[in-house]
Amino acid sequence: MTEPAGSDTFAETGVSPDEDAEAHAPDAARPQSAQRRPMAPIVPSQNIAARALILVIAIMTFLSCLTLGAVTLVRGAASTWEGQISREATIQIKPVDGLDMEAALDKAQGIAARFKGVTGASIVGREATARLLEPWLGKGLDIDELPVPRLVVVTIDTAHPPDFAAMRDLVKSEIPSASLDDHRSWVDRLIAMAHMTVTIGVAVLVLMLSATVLSVVFATRGAMAGNGHIIEVLHFVGADARFIAAEFRGHFLLMGLKGAAAGGIGAIIVFLVFAWISARNMATPQADQAAALFGNFAIDGSGYAGVALVVLLIAGLTAATSHFTVVRYLADIETRQPEQ
Repeated sequence: MTEPAGSDTFAETGVSPDEDAEAHAPDAARPQSAQRRPMAPIVPSQNIAARALILVIAIMTFLSCLTLGAVTLVRGAASTWEGQISREATIQIKPVDGLDMEAALDKAQGIAARFKGVTGASIVGREATARLLEPWLGKGLDIDELPVPRLVVVTIDTAHPPDFAAMRDLVKSEIPSASLDDHRSWVDRLIAMAHMTVTIGVAVLVLMLSATVLSVVFATRGAMAGNGHIIEVLHFVGADARFIAAEFRGHFLLMGLKGAAAGGIGAIIVFLVFAWISARNMATPQADQAAALFGNFAIDGSGYAGVALVVLLIAGLTAATSHFTVVRYLADIETRQPEQ
């Protein structure tokens, strides 16, 4: 019996002539099933868990940026308070029997003006003193009929402040009922409050980032649980652990960027809205009080840079956390393999 052509080739290689011809045929001439299919991603790009993780990252980033912005506002307000208080000192003269208040005020003003480091000294007049007392005692006050202390405001050169101890002793010796307040105790309290606020804000920010890392860990483990058979097959057929980890890292980096960017943009919108409302209501008494305490609710360029840094930090933490989680999972597979 005559063997068909190409039988020797089939006997030697196990490949029939038709299969050999199909293998060497151009891609367009191959059957549809024989053409190369696009490689599906190891990690599913969209599922309920992925969308939930993006939402969690967005919320955590939003809260972290709000915390950072609040710390920035408080630090800026505290710095403004410190600058305003440190630029002035106050001489207070209490009324006593036989004291000529106007002469005592002029004497205190002259004593303060003689010291090096004092740029000016001004007497707070009767009308200004009455306005200071209006919130507590109402309008129509007669300062001469009340034992109200009078003030001399001393303007200080912050770069070269005067000798407050010498000034205090001289004022006390010349005017026994007078006292000098350099506001140092208030400055120290403001600095302590600012430091405490920054510490609390940093602690809250660390807690937010820790919660984000834990969320990513659980999400990564969930993704690996749904694709564990694929990971194990790739690992057992020789796929490098770095390749598998890179797939997860890229996937979660993209998710982290999406969620963190959404949260950061939301925080920036909140700051812009508060700044707009504060600027619009600037003339009202409530807005004046809020501006005196916290400024105009607008963060500067460093605040926006901090928001961008938080976004990048959370995205990087998301990618790094998924990477180390996958590497540890693969290490566990290798550890269990000899037991099987």
